[in-house]
Amino acid sequence: MKNLFHRYRHVWILSYAFIYIPWFLYLEKTVTNHYYIMHVALDDLIPFNEYFIIPYLLWFAYIAAAILYFFITNVKDYYRLCTMLFTGMTISLVICTVFPNGTDFRPVIDPGKNICSAIVAILYSADTCTNVFPSIHVYNSVCVHIAVLHSERLRKYRFVRTGSLVLMISISLATVFLKQHSAFDGLGSLVMAYVMYHFVYSDSYVRTREKVSEKAIG
Repeated sequence: MKNLFHRYRHVWILSYAFIYIPWFLYLEKTVTNHYYIMHVALDDLIPFNEYFIIPYLLWFAYIAAAILYFFITNVKDYYRLCTMLFTGMTISLVICTVFPNGTDFRPVIDPGKNICSAIVAILYSADTCTNVFPSIHVYNSVCVHIAVLHSERLRKYRFVRTGSLVLMISISLATVFLKQHSAFDGLGSLVMAYVMYHFVYSDSYVRTREKVSEKAIG
C-alpha cells in the first residue's frame, strides 16, 4: 500500500475538487438575479435540439477518462492537463463571482416528448441558467483534446485522436443547441484555452513540469 501511494502520489492535484465544487455550488445558490444576460444574435439562429443531451452528458466521461488515463500512463501529460483544466476553471469561477452572468433563452420543455427531452428537463431543474461565461463544458473539452494531440503514446492511435475531435466538437455544439450557453460563452472558452495553451505547453513550463515529475516518480 505504501509503494502504491508513493507511485501515485501525484493524485494530490485532484484535491482541487474541494475548492471548485463548494465555490461553484455557492455561485449556483447565490447568483439568482441581477446578473448580466449573455446573448448574441447568433443564439437566435440556433434551434433547440434535445438530442444534443447525449454528447453534453458524455462530457463527464470524456473529462474523467482523460484525467484517469494520463494519471496512470504519463505523469507529465497528467500535470499539464490538470494545470490547464484547473487554472481555467478557477478563472471561470472568478469571472462569475465578480461578473455574475446567465442566460434567458431556455425553451419550455415537454418531458413527455421523448427520453432526451425528459433528461433535458431534469438538467434544467438541477442546473441553473447562471454562471455560464465562459463555458466550462467547452473549455474542458478543448483542454482534453489538446492533451490527446500532445500525447506521444496516443499519436499512433488515429481513431482516438479523431474520436476526441468529434466528441470535443459535439460537446461544444451541445452547449448552444441545448440552450445552456450563449455562443459568446463558447467563444470566451476558446480564447481562454488559446491563452492557457501558450502558458501550459510552452517550453519553459514543460521543463519545469519535467523536473517536478522526475521528483514525483523518483
